[in-house]
Amino acid sequence: MDKVYLRNVQDTEELHITFRYASEELRVNRDFNFCRRMDECIDEALIRIRNNVEKELNKRSKKKKTKEPSVDTDTVAVNQSDIVVELHRKDCDDRISGITFAQLLSDIEKGLELRVIDKSFDIVLNHPWIGGLQLPSSIMAGYLVYPLKLELQFSTREHCLGQWYKALKPKSGVFNEKTIWEPCSESLIYLVSEADIDYHLKLVVTPRNENGTTGPSVEYISKSPVEAGPTDCPYEMRHRYTPKPLESPTEIRVVSYNLLADLYADGDYARKTLFPYCAPAALKIDYRKQLFMKELVGYNADLLCLQEVDIKIFDYDLKPVLETYDFKGIMTPKGTCAEGIAMFYRSSRFELLNTYVLHLGDNISSLPIFATLWNKIKDNKQLATRICDRSTTLQLCLFQLKNTKRYVMAANTHLYFHPDADHIRLLQIGFSLIFVEHIYKQAIKEHNIADPQNMGLVFCGDFNSVPECGIYKLMTEQFVDSNFVDWSSNAEEAVKDVELRQPFNMISACGTPPFTNYTTLFSACLDYIFYQSDSFDLIQSVPLPTVEQLSQNEAIPSVTFPSDHVSLVADLRFKSNN
Repeated sequence: MDKVYLRNVQDTEELHITFRYASEELRVNRDFNFCRRMDECIDEALIRIRNNVEKELNKRSKKKKTKEPSVDTDTVAVNQSDIVVELHRKDCDDRISGITFAQLLSDIEKGLELRVIDKSFDIVLNHPWIGGLQLPSSIMAGYLVYPLKLELQFSTREHCLGQWYKALKPKSGVFNEKTIWEPCSESLIYLVSEADIDYHLKLVVTPRNENGTTGPSVEYISKSPVEAGPTDCPYEMRHRYTPKPLESPTEIRVVSYNLLADLYADGDYARKTLFPYCAPAALKIDYRKQLFMKELVGYNADLLCLQEVDIKIFDYDLKPVLETYDFKGIMTPKGTCAEGIAMFYRSSRFELLNTYVLHLGDNISSLPIFATLWNKIKDNKQLATRICDRSTTLQLCLFQLKNTKRYVMAANTHLYFHPDADHIRLLQIGFSLIFVEHIYKQAIKEHNIADPQNMGLVFCGDFNSVPECGIYKLMTEQFVDSNFVDWSSNAEEAVKDVELRQPFNMISACGTPPFTNYTTLFSACLDYIFYQSDSFDLIQSVPLPTVEQLSQNEAIPSVTFPSDHVSLVADLRFKSNN
């Protein structure tokens, strides 16, 4: 590092100072880091820097005396008077003093340098910087690896340079300057190969900004060697049905998938009660995410509707990886929860026109479009409180297929899970469909869509509802009467004199398979891709895993299934050829 890197984030007073001082003669090679204030006089900071440099020199000198007492250490000693730490203008010997950092940096473009003993460092402000870099604990052959953590300042991920290397760990167990690192790939994302098994990986990242300015590189060596990944995963067999993206402007491929949030998988209750049959290593998110990332990418979809998405997984895994595959993503947390629902769309095929979020619990008592239904249930205080306390959320996006007059309205949700809450879920979908209908009609008017077949609704999610319940009936038959059994799933909260109607002709793209969720405690069909049948025809739904596959390791999740749910995949074609 031949520069002093100063970093001052906009609208803050903190100034971070970093430089590396290296001298073979003085046996020093280390980074110096300081945090000062913009309104501080530079003289105070220079004294602090000098003191730290002096301490390091004294420490090295003492170590030398201890290790080699017979050597004349005066040859590597530095007199205090020689420890000079000064600021200068470029090509000027006059020392700068008596001003604040804010004043100093106001004309940094004229050039500044820091002189430390015998070395001079150019001073740069707010160059691209890496605050933290880390690789995941599990890296498997045949799967993607990328930074678990990449903290950037004054830089963006898309402009950073990545270089992967591999090496076998030395017999000493410590990597050192003699280790030979073999180059593997140039990218932040690397598809690990079988040839990498038993090797440790090293990632070197150079931060850059949109102007091509670079900052100091940072490297990270994996803690564990590359392992063999699971083979013959059922989703790989399903990929045979989706070998490449759809190209026709009349066709779209849709995926719905509950990923099993790490929030619910990482804990004693999950390990001992929910999923005791799952190998502990296969339940860890660093393992599972490798599988579901490969699975999602292999479907070559246009639209991904995901549930139980950890915010951290969206930020550090789904978004950065899927962006390299032409996807853009929208994350919607469920209230204050650390997980939520996410929608990704292929940006080369779709233009996002509008996105809407409905937090049901916060809005069903106040939005005018809900007044009729709300007034029928609000007097049951226990029912009203329970439904309003839920964090259930609906995502709704309006897309236009590029270079066409076709529109897709995509809805994504994850309904309340409790076993005694069929009535709550039915009300939640009732309110959701009122909202969807309102936005649907609004979109037709705003975009002057003359032919209704040119706009199709797709409603995806984990509905936590089996086909025998009211949700499936409402979606596919458009009506649930006031005597339907779901209304009485909880006697104290029983819903009276309520019937639901909705205007869309909807069909389940994957039908009603025996299982979309498969654990030892519970297994059933809970997930659906509903599509509007007067706008779309079904081209194919990708066959789901067999019972034999699901039960191969007793249940899921397992070493070959990353979630307790399976993904749904369907190809749809617009009826309209306009």
